[in-house]
Amino acid sequence: MTLGRILIISLAMLAPAVFADPALTQARLPEGFKLELYLDGVENARQMAWGDEGTLFVGSRKAGKVHAVTDSNGDGEPDQVRVLAEGLFLPSGIAFRDGDLYVAAVSQVLVYRDVESRLTNPGEPEVLVDDLPSDAHHGWKYLDFAPDGRLVVPVGAPCNICNPEEPYATILAIDLDKGRREVLARGVRNSVGFDFHPQTGQLWFSDNGRDHMGDDLPPDEINRLEKVGDHFGYPYWHGGEVADPEYVAPEAMKTRFVDPVARLQAHVAPLGVHFYQGEQFPARYRNALFIAEHGSWNRSSKVGYLISALIPGDGDNGGYEVVVDGWLDGQTPLVRPVAFLPHPDGSLLISDDYKGRIYRLSYNPGDAGK
Repeated sequence: MTLGRILIISLAMLAPAVFADPALTQARLPEGFKLELYLDGVENARQMAWGDEGTLFVGSRKAGKVHAVTDSNGDGEPDQVRVLAEGLFLPSGIAFRDGDLYVAAVSQVLVYRDVESRLTNPGEPEVLVDDLPSDAHHGWKYLDFAPDGRLVVPVGAPCNICNPEEPYATILAIDLDKGRREVLARGVRNSVGFDFHPQTGQLWFSDNGRDHMGDDLPPDEINRLEKVGDHFGYPYWHGGEVADPEYVAPEAMKTRFVDPVARLQAHVAPLGVHFYQGEQFPARYRNALFIAEHGSWNRSSKVGYLISALIPGDGDNGGYEVVVDGWLDGQTPLVRPVAFLPHPDGSLLISDDYKGRIYRLSYNPGDAGK
């Protein structure tokens, strides 16, 4: 055996330790679950959507881009990343419907028609909405269609704490055909994720609590809309239990505030939420609400940076449990999860805007106990 041959073998033996991804090796999962890197090189990955022909569309925030990921080798998995559009204003939220891709760009909602037939040259988008607030602060949006066909669009408060006029601090439903708008929810500081319950159709959404009240106040929230127009407290009342020190609610409003379904730790920054409806995970996770806790930015010690879930009928605080942990290496983030997308095989895709990656969370009962 030559010296060169020996060196090659030695380097190969060292490679797994040298190139191991700590986001995977340090992740802590329930028994039987597996986390793997699904896709790399998707700059600032935020909300995701599937096209009818298997294209994976991914929005971004700071990057100002919308990505289209296609299957280059015919194995059924998207792997070729291309920039579909760029130079957009915080295009975090996207939705796909009837062949068209909808993009939330702060004050605008854009649509790329028949997009999968025009991936290399989609052209200029059609502007559907052009009069939402233009503030960058909490201006990026999650986007999806309600069961009734209307487009649901949150409009965050343009501040840490203030009392702005509507449509700020609301969640809107827009009838794109008739141009009509309805305020679904009020008193919502900054929701960057929502989903509709698969059985009741009710809107559930995350809300990020205000800053500068200390490390442990107020709690972040998961909320449920019981009736149109419900008020969830902002800027007067936080997490269903904390009065704001700067804004005192009018007496007549105090009994109208809706408490959250679950109170999360302060500053964990819940973004995407998703009701799991696949067949792959254990039965207890069916209709569980998965939560992407993006992680704190102004806390003395970081919190969040994990995936949690509310398990139906499983105890207090919505049956809260941590599903994926270990994404903080000391005080250094490894992953900042943003949004979920169900994969056709029953696994869940998780976007990471920190390193521009998409991970896949899967379950195999044969892995339990290993």
